[in-house]
Amino acid sequence: MNINATLFGQVVIFLAVIMAVLGYYLGKRKTQTPILTAVIAFFTALLPPVAIVFLIVLVVKNDIQSTTSN
Repeated sequence: MNINATLFGQVVIFLAVIMAVLGYYLGKRKTQTPILTAVIAFFTALLPPVAIVFLIVLVVKNDIQSTTSN
């Protein structure tokens, strides 16, 4: 079974971008540092089981309270 390295690299980069977007979106709702969460999500995409666990932890975490008042 041959694996094309270019295709593998493209899949990893695509997964990393998707993870970064999801990490930022969830990080905005659930943490004080959404950019750091997105960066961590981007790098966890290199190890898919870790990325899945990271997303599960973010989804289960409670939302933060909004500090802006009208």
